[in-house]
Amino acid sequence: MLILASQSKARRAMLEAAGVTIEALAPNVDEDALKDGLRADGVTARNLADALAEAKAVRLSRRIGVALVLGGDQVLALEDGAMLDKPSSPNDAKAHLRLLSGKKHKLFSAAVIADQGSPVWRHIDIATLTMRSLSGAFIDSYVDAEWDNIRHCVGCYEIEGRGAQLFSDIRGSQFTIMGLPLLHLLDYLRVRGVIPS
Repeated sequence: MLILASQSKARRAMLEAAGVTIEALAPNVDEDALKDGLRADGVTARNLADALAEAKAVRLSRRIGVALVLGGDQVLALEDGAMLDKPSSPNDAKAHLRLLSGKKHKLFSAAVIADQGSPVWRHIDIATLTMRSLSGAFIDSYVDAEWDNIRHCVGCYEIEGRGAQLFSDIRGSQFTIMGLPLLHLLDYLRVRGVIPS
């Protein structure tokens, strides 16, 4: 069995749909403080996603002992390198979508597996998404209808739902956009005997 150091419904659903038996536990990592410190050090979006995923996996692995623990995180970077966090309110989500409208951005999805408190595997995948130009009326109606679904989503979209309407072009894996480099992860789980090969 794999321990998922996350309460993310999307990550859990992806793993379960792929046939991976998991138990999801909160890693109890102060993500905001960690992000603030890493950003103050000038870390890139890619490395930020990796560091957050590792912190979750390692912290929970140290707490529970013998089991493979998966930590995951996702960071959205604009073309100028600026990063967006999850929206804090519907108005914040609308502001994010106005900022993303008509532009490209990158999603960095990191996964780290820890065993007995140390990272033993990691992979960071990148997707490049081009958001179509969105009208103010569309943004308002979309956020008003989807807020409960997107409140925990960096970028304010669930690509597997109505969020698909936001884009004119997507380069990369849908799994990456949903929050895990799933195919690479499944390869490693087969190597470790967690799932059959």
